[in-house]
Amino acid sequence: MIPKVSICVPTYNHEKYIRQMLDGALMQKTDFDFEIIIGDDASTDNNQQIIQQYVDKYPAIFRAFLHKENQGPKEPKEFGGRNNVLGLLKACKGDYVALCEGDDYWTDPLKLQKQVDFMETNPDYAICHHNMRVIYEDGFPEHNFNDDNQKIESTIVDILEDSWFIATASTLYRNIFREKDFVDWHSRAAAGDWALVIQLAATGKIHYIPETMGVYRKHRGGLSNIHSTTNLYFLKNRKQMFADVNKWLNFEYNSTIQHTLAAYDEQIKTLETNF
Repeated sequence: MIPKVSICVPTYNHEKYIRQMLDGALMQKTDFDFEIIIGDDASTDNNQQIIQQYVDKYPAIFRAFLHKENQGPKEPKEFGGRNNVLGLLKACKGDYVALCEGDDYWTDPLKLQKQVDFMETNPDYAICHHNMRVIYEDGFPEHNFNDDNQKIESTIVDILEDSWFIATASTLYRNIFREKDFVDWHSRAAAGDWALVIQLAATGKIHYIPETMGVYRKHRGGLSNIHSTTNLYFLKNRKQMFADVNKWLNFEYNSTIQHTLAAYDEQIKTLETNF
């Protein structure tokens, strides 16, 4: 039987956090079946042992990929964990996929039900997301991911304007990748979450639920510290991604993307000047 939702969990060295993440998934109250697709990318801590405990307890819910070797690629560092994530996404069998990395977690037991209810009655939407609480391990004050001005309905244009308003662990999307492959430029984009969302947003609208239903944890081990505006390689890669997207979309949104490319040119110039 095909589950309604696949919960996709990429994880690496998350032994301090993984129980909280998995408990947040298992507490979901739904009127549909869901599966948990979890991939550990050869952690060097006790992450795999903890995951195995959950798999043994809930064998009907879990499909676990506990890799003995890191799936790579090793270089560049901006692509860390990419192959593990792509493999998990393709393994998801559900009508919808809910994303949550191993160091984030959900706090609302009705999160999945609320999102699926919306998507089931609104077939012209490709993505449903919600607010998250952002917490920091270094003592930086916590805050909400989305502010009070976040639009309830967005489109691909908002993404192409280089506006990022979708917390990864809040994302539930219609699983178009059961039948379709990822586009070729996806593998060249360091920002895999952006590449995923752009492909999805090309097929439908984006809905926002203004409720805080999870926690996004920021710490030194997270990729957000590498994917930053002070990383010259990442900026150049992001610019190239938007150029690739422009061609892929047959230049339908060329005006919007040209503004975005110009903004990246300015950022890159500033960073190169300061080196």
